[in-house]
Amino acid sequence: MNRRRGRERLLEVRMRAEAARAARVRLWGGVVAGVLGVGLVGFALWRGGIWLQERLLYENPRFQIRRVEVVSDGVLSHESLRRWAGVRSGMNLLAVDLAQVKRSLEMVPYVAWASVERVLPDTLRIQVRERRPVAVIQVPLPLPGGGVDFVEYGLDETGVVLPPLDPRLTDGGVTGWLNGLPLLRGAEYQELQPGRRMESGRAQAALQWLRAFARSPMAGLVEVREVSVANGDVLEVTTAEGSRITFGLSGFERQLLRWREIYEAGLRQDRWIETLDLAVGNNIPVQWRPMETQGEPARDGGRSGGGRKHV
Repeated sequence: MNRRRGRERLLEVRMRAEAARAARVRLWGGVVAGVLGVGLVGFALWRGGIWLQERLLYENPRFQIRRVEVVSDGVLSHESLRRWAGVRSGMNLLAVDLAQVKRSLEMVPYVAWASVERVLPDTLRIQVRERRPVAVIQVPLPLPGGGVDFVEYGLDETGVVLPPLDPRLTDGGVTGWLNGLPLLRGAEYQELQPGRRMESGRAQAALQWLRAFARSPMAGLVEVREVSVANGDVLEVTTAEGSRITFGLSGFERQLLRWREIYEAGLRQDRWIETLDLAVGNNIPVQWRPMETQGEPARDGGRSGGGRKHV
């Protein structure tokens, strides 16, 4: 009797365990089915969103580029800038990667800064600030038959090297882009890499002097033809009148004021400065010559004739 009751109790326990197991299986099956259903609905919504986005935005002819507006402050033609930007009419305005267009433009050595924006529904607006050369470096180039030619590179005020400018890249075929700019002598040629900044102390000292000169009382009174940094301890400037002025490598503003005082003293006596050494603190040595014996401009090659003056 006891043995039969034990078997019945064991059978009852097993039935309850199987029922509980079946309930757990049904529960997890429902959970999995629910998750899969939600996933399928989410996937369908995602794909549907992409399809709607492509049809309503990226394939919508209303957002095709019809105008590429270019605003620039320099000599580069708008067509050249559009080509470097890599955009054209008919492209989808919303699909254009504005950051990539900006990077493409700023990789051009002549471009200092670019801004790109969408103007819905069909216009891409590009604004460009160009690098302006403030000095020239002449690099000797040996000729196959003997002799030497010179290739002229520009430098902007920060020292970025600007390669020779093809007139076809400009509005109206601009020529003489570097005319009238002072020639920088004594810089390290191996630093000349278009689009890269010259970091040498000599080149940067010359550019610092040019910035100080442009703000000084001497700006507009004389035309600077050459700035030489060949002597690492001083900076030597040659003007169109043939004056040779020596500067120390610091305190340019004070030295330029002193130059103005001596320059005006010479005008009152009808004399030009022949040489002037402003690198010394006291008893500044100066040599004069009468104005009627003014020599020819010291800059060779006739580059400055009719050229635009930047400093």
